[in-house]
Amino acid sequence: MEPQKTVLIVGSGLGGLVCGAILSMEGYRVTVLERNKQHGGNLQSFARDKHLFDSGVHYIGGLEPGQNMYRIFQYLGIMNRLKLEKLDEAAFDKIVLANDPRTFRYAQGYEKFIDGLVADFPAERPAIEAYCAEIQRICSEFPLYNLNEQAQGPPTETESLSRDTQQFIASLTDNVTLQNVLGGNNPLYAGIKNKTPLYVHALVLNSYIQSAYRIVDGGGQIAKYLASIIRRHGGQLHNRVEVRRIVAEGKQAQYVETADGTQYAADVFISNVHPAQTYDMLETDLVRPAFRRRVEALENSLSAFVINITLKPEAFAYERSNYYCYLNDDVWTSMDYTDATWPLSYSVFFSGTSRTKGYAEGISILAYMKYEDVEPWKDSFNTAKEPTGRGGSYEEFKRRKAETLLEKVYLRFPQLKDAIKSYYTATPLTFRDYMGTADGSIYGIAKDYTDPLRTFISHRTKLSNLLLTGQNVNMHGVLGVSISALVTCSELVGLPYLLKKIDDAQTA
Repeated sequence: MEPQKTVLIVGSGLGGLVCGAILSMEGYRVTVLERNKQHGGNLQSFARDKHLFDSGVHYIGGLEPGQNMYRIFQYLGIMNRLKLEKLDEAAFDKIVLANDPRTFRYAQGYEKFIDGLVADFPAERPAIEAYCAEIQRICSEFPLYNLNEQAQGPPTETESLSRDTQQFIASLTDNVTLQNVLGGNNPLYAGIKNKTPLYVHALVLNSYIQSAYRIVDGGGQIAKYLASIIRRHGGQLHNRVEVRRIVAEGKQAQYVETADGTQYAADVFISNVHPAQTYDMLETDLVRPAFRRRVEALENSLSAFVINITLKPEAFAYERSNYYCYLNDDVWTSMDYTDATWPLSYSVFFSGTSRTKGYAEGISILAYMKYEDVEPWKDSFNTAKEPTGRGGSYEEFKRRKAETLLEKVYLRFPQLKDAIKSYYTATPLTFRDYMGTADGSIYGIAKDYTDPLRTFISHRTKLSNLLLTGQNVNMHGVLGVSISALVTCSELVGLPYLLKKIDDAQTA
């Protein structure tokens, strides 16, 4: 028998794990190296007061039979193993605007989505219908998004790449309130006025309108099941291993070297860490300094400040909805805060649990935060693997920010004040240390409609056996990262072959 080809994957975020699972199933011998104590990246779950919180995956779209995320999970063999809860069909997301007593609802299914918004904007049916029609039309332009067997990869010549989301919405209606509502869940993709391309908005929102689910008892189960696929096929996952160098000879990578000097050789290497950090580790003359500088200069999306709250028993009602709440009159400017005006918006996510449904056990509150806000402590590093205190000034900063954010939240949710049992905070430094991004970015490289191709990062590199994957290749989110993993793996097994396997798995 021909010996198995070996694949070495640096980083065990969703992209790395999906690549590892696919290639393991295709006969490759896979090794995954992760610098942190727990694999999974943004899939990680963690316990506080015996309650599981998610690091980043608060809900997933496209999980009905026949929809894209369902089809990928079905192919991987994990769809029926996940514990899921469908969000409220009449309101998977709720949008709350400043100085408006109403709560606007996003419903699942395009007809229900339209009817739900028309109930609040009866004169705006044509605009709402036009909006939904264009979202669906744009999604049809991306064959890979639809897992079409004829797909060749991300399109580079569609006009939706160079259209601004906010301008498109404003072109449909003069009703500013409706404009804000239609852009109301833009923290899902760190949307920015006069920057975020329309295709990003369309691809993200479409999957949630199709269907929206919460993972019960933590998104970490996705990582667990993907890791089990790798191990079942003879692969290995090593945690607490930090890769420092990727060493090449000629046109191929030869090995990676870890912080303790251990070298791992392989036939193929896949990096699931940020491209800028990958190229920083890569030792080869094939990658020109100008290209390295271009990748290094790409702007990352913002980070966040998060409060994870455990709740007293039967004190705060559980909802199968997410909230996006705004404290200023423009939903596209939440990142334009000052220290005096922060926060300008926040999001509320309920933690899914199998223990109780009537009352919540935990919630997470997220508000944008710039990395520069935590720069005084940038030289500190703190993870479960290497616990290190950042000092009293940092703890005071977190306490002050948490109190400021909670005071804003109490205005909309006054019952929360007496329901809190305890809370724990995370800052851009937390995301930096656990997710491996240099500035704690939660959605990777920021897309820009004025120069869309500049922010497209190829999964290929100058080395024939070094590939990239993850949220910076293609798109962020569970769906975007999973599709980027398909693109990466297609270099080894072929995209038509892979898409046919996904298709065949639906009837197996």
